[in-house]
Amino acid sequence: MLILPTPLNKAAVIELEPITDSRGYFARSFCQTEMKAKGINFNMTQSNVAFNLKSGTLRGMHFQKPPYSEDKIVTCFSGAIYDVIIDLNYKSSTFGKWYGVTLSEENRLSLYVPKGFAHGYKTLTDNTNIHYMVSESYTPSHESGVRWDDEAFGIEWPESEHTFISQKDESWNAFNMKTDGIEL
Repeated sequence: MLILPTPLNKAAVIELEPITDSRGYFARSFCQTEMKAKGINFNMTQSNVAFNLKSGTLRGMHFQKPPYSEDKIVTCFSGAIYDVIIDLNYKSSTFGKWYGVTLSEENRLSLYVPKGFAHGYKTLTDNTNIHYMVSESYTPSHESGVRWDDEAFGIEWPESEHTFISQKDESWNAFNMKTDGIEL
């Protein structure tokens, strides 16, 4: 597997290096040793899946507040998503910046999302299956989010005929760059 930097501090794209033969391929999707060598200390606590029926489904932008902040590795096993992260760590040189990448069954990419980042995605196809490895257990009392369309970030989402979004994700407050950052 290749661990490729993104423009945001500590975030990375993970690219599989498949070994192929007449049966298909085999590839490592996670290697703690290789990740540590790249400065990523990821300890999986929980593994989650999300199925999305319709193209245009938007989930996010979610994070957990300290002390339950979580790292994530996100993979799309079927279909395709546009995956987005925002650096909310106000001590970071990339604070307030966002990054997006397409994850799909064809490109076999994953996204490493560090603690202190909001995360969300928009489905590009019907019937998407997403897998998350996370470093913390879900802690509802520390769950939070920012608006997917917040002008403070200016995320450029792909166009779709419809956007399906939950009431909870629609109701996050606007982000104040002076007071709402996370300290890790």
